[in-house]
Amino acid sequence: MSELASAFVRLHARLAPVPFVPEVRLHQADDAVGLWELTEGEFRSDQPPPFWAFAWAGGQAVARYVTDHPDLVAGRRVLDLAAGSGLVAIAAARAGATAVRAVEVDPLAVAAVAVNAEANGVRLDAELADILDGDAGDAEVVLAGDVFYSAAMARRMLRFLLTAARAGATVLVGDPERAFLPRDRFDPLASYEVPVPETLESVRVKRATVWRLRAGLPGTAR
Repeated sequence: MSELASAFVRLHARLAPVPFVPEVRLHQADDAVGLWELTEGEFRSDQPPPFWAFAWAGGQAVARYVTDHPDLVAGRRVLDLAAGSGLVAIAAARAGATAVRAVEVDPLAVAAVAVNAEANGVRLDAELADILDGDAGDAEVVLAGDVFYSAAMARRMLRFLLTAARAGATVLVGDPERAFLPRDRFDPLASYEVPVPETLESVRVKRATVWRLRAGLPGTAR
């Protein structure tokens, strides 16, 4: 399945610079609807549309922030949660992270992360797992792009991220104003106008903010 998945990624997604982070190249799909239909067959995913095939606004924002602030990850162990294409993980590796772990629940996404890492000449660990009921392991920095897109995911994600922050990790999230982001838990670091696929977002540009999670209760400094 791994070789087939890698071949599928290369066949159906074109390697190109990321619009807002051109330092990174990803295999990106030109046809969102067509690829979605293909992944309903042998390569069916439980999370359509195929998140790995597009540079989502939240991930682009985090990758841009990490690229512009390499001291955030340089020399540190990084976890990219719900990694999708691997954009954020690749940006962290390029910025000098000691180790990067990119975790996904979609086998095609794991294949895409590995293929994209190779295309960018970086090393990272692409892992197929749902770790949200666990912890971030030895990660010193936890990064996530566009993960608060549903109520159910938001609850699980916040619990995991709070556990990581309370264990001492720096936790950053990129979010393009999704409805389920608990803003009272975060402090904004930077906002960007990010190009996005119009077929997915119904607009060509979305405003995305990079937020840092506070480990304490809502409204507290920590």
